[in-house]
Amino acid sequence: MSAKQDHTAEHLIQYLRQLAPQVRRRLLAELERLHLLGEDIPHSEPLIAALRAEFRNTGQNHYRVGNPSRYFFEPLEPVLVDRAPERANSGQIARGSLAPIWSLVTEQLLRSMAADYIANATDVISADRQHEARQLAQAFQKKVLISLNGLLGSAEGAAGIRDGLMAYTSSHATFDDLKKMLRYLDMQRELEDFGRALPPKIARLEGASLDKVLGLLTALKARHADAVPFALTIVAKRLETPWELLSIATVPADDRAAARIAASPFAIAVSMVIDQIEEKHLLLLFALRNSRPTRAKEIVSEIYRIEEALRTEIELRGSEWARHLDDLMTAVQAAVDAEISTIPGDHRHLTHILESPRLRPDHSFGHKVGHMFEKGWDVVAGLLAGNTDQSSR
Repeated sequence: MSAKQDHTAEHLIQYLRQLAPQVRRRLLAELERLHLLGEDIPHSEPLIAALRAEFRNTGQNHYRVGNPSRYFFEPLEPVLVDRAPERANSGQIARGSLAPIWSLVTEQLLRSMAADYIANATDVISADRQHEARQLAQAFQKKVLISLNGLLGSAEGAAGIRDGLMAYTSSHATFDDLKKMLRYLDMQRELEDFGRALPPKIARLEGASLDKVLGLLTALKARHADAVPFALTIVAKRLETPWELLSIATVPADDRAAARIAASPFAIAVSMVIDQIEEKHLLLLFALRNSRPTRAKEIVSEIYRIEEALRTEIELRGSEWARHLDDLMTAVQAAVDAEISTIPGDHRHLTHILESPRLRPDHSFGHKVGHMFEKGWDVVAGLLAGNTDQSSR
């Protein structure tokens, strides 16, 4: 960062210190959400770092720091993801949604009950009585569930909750995360049982391990169909290779045809694997913006492996999955092309195929991107390293 940028960031931080703590908490939640969406906001990283340090040092009630809120949201941990609420699928809840949900509950809906819970929980947490802290959290959860479910039962109540959340975030998707939170907590016991029946880590999802997971999912689906997306998220977190979640959709169908797989009981697993490419695309943009060539190279390799698995296991042509995947791979190509365009002309002979229309074959665009990226990235990395050295002088 240049001296001018340092001065600008410091000026913004000084301005923030004049705002009320509640406003700063909301700003932090918004900056984190936009950061996870891949938005390039000037000077945001030092602002986020400064705000996080403030709440970490003072113990103010950002949900990550406030222990009573941490115990309240603890049951959701298996399905929490570090994605923006807009990017969270039906089996995921964005961590960034927890702060505005907590503020809505404690500042608007149940202020008196929340104050009692926070005071009592703080005391027992300070005394390291964790079991008692969880009991208090469970009791407060029940009160929150009753209140929110009652309000959501009417159009007027639902509109009130939606408007209430907008006081703490500009993300409309936080309302969806709140509804997902309520569904998850309603099925918490069954989902916890499901998680306990799984191995802590699944090296390969095949053979006996796949049969076991499919059996558990089938039994859960028979009791609570709404629990399946959450259960698939839990499985994906246990997998050493998360895109192997694809097998849960393809194996029961016993067919490569997209239409047959779409009619299988766990077809949503395909969309969840495609979501993994979307998430990695955002990570790729972040790595490229921050001159991290080694990490960017790894991410592109991971993307093409997921794409190759999707195109190998499923005959995607003509499906909605194909359109979504093609759009994502086009975005990945654009990110790579933008980086390659920064290479001086005398090095273009190493990477010219990246700019060719032939880079988008029917079968595996990603494979060729990964292959060419492997060949050309050493040049990119060297140039970036050179620029870094010059800027530090």
